[in-house]
Amino acid sequence: MYSIIRKILFLFDAEKVHYFSINSLKFILKLPFAKSIFKNYFCIENTALERNIFGLKFKNPVGLAAGFDKNATMFHDLEYLGFGFIEVGTVTPKPQEGNEKPRLFRLKQDYAILNRMGFNNDGLSVVKLRLKNRKKSGLIVGGNIGKNKLTPNEEAINDYKLAFEELFEYVDYFVVNVSSPNTPNLRALQEKGPLMKILSELQLLNSQKSFSKPILLKIAPDLSNEQLDDIIDIVRDTKIAGVIATNTTINRSELKTDLNLVESFGVGGISGKPLTNRSTEIIRYLHDKSNAAFPIIGVGGIHSPEDAIEKLKAGASLIQLYTGFIYEGPSLINRINKEIIKQGLNG
Repeated sequence: MYSIIRKILFLFDAEKVHYFSINSLKFILKLPFAKSIFKNYFCIENTALERNIFGLKFKNPVGLAAGFDKNATMFHDLEYLGFGFIEVGTVTPKPQEGNEKPRLFRLKQDYAILNRMGFNNDGLSVVKLRLKNRKKSGLIVGGNIGKNKLTPNEEAINDYKLAFEELFEYVDYFVVNVSSPNTPNLRALQEKGPLMKILSELQLLNSQKSFSKPILLKIAPDLSNEQLDDIIDIVRDTKIAGVIATNTTINRSELKTDLNLVESFGVGGISGKPLTNRSTEIIRYLHDKSNAAFPIIGVGGIHSPEDAIEKLKAGASLIQLYTGFIYEGPSLINRINKEIIKQGLNG
């Protein structure tokens, strides 16, 4: 059924379809008995799926990556599709339009998406208000935070600190996003010096609270082993909670889609199947080289239960979907959770 729906949706502009899908889900869930039907069909309640990571209890290890619910408008609706946790954002202090449209493209031959969204979001004040009205349902919600495009890198720490302070009461964990390729010079903040400064100062703020929140770092898949070694050192030295591996890639070398077509779309990060192997490699490297010193959330190219299991066996404690969710449909979450139970991969 979903393959037919996907064929129809893929006839239209990707970003417009995204908002159409969001609004459709919201509308459907308002119909009588819809929530019960969705919950019975998509959601699995099983103690074998529960995970205690970062001091938080996850109903299951399958989450939705940042970028889908940028503005925290539908995390409660998405819970009815079976996700164990939702990451909202990326949120910046000031609202921003993001890059010029069109900025979201499907690479159908590769089961991939190219995006150059540019941290388009409603800004801290609006997102904070929506999160403030969260219902207590047991759903874990993470806050992915970034800097505004016009904030120079030397002042980036101020944006991250402000976002951390403003959202502290309303999210369960934080993700520091310095790895998106769609904000100019943002990835320079992944270098050891500036990254140490950002994470150390956030941890200082964290330590001054009556209770701390887990802070994670989201990294790019394009890092070398030497840079990954630096990441391990930084996590150890700053004592942040863990790493999300990985964000989108700027590597286009192995795409099946005609390169001229891809180049016509312009710059941007690629997600989906082209990332499957690389993100798993990075998870395994971080896990093995650090001697499993910190939890890893694995994301990138999960289009099947087998892809998910591979990442968990490589060392991921939790996983996140985005592009696979779009290409394979919401039943993917249910299928992954069933396979985790079948294989006895308890947390």
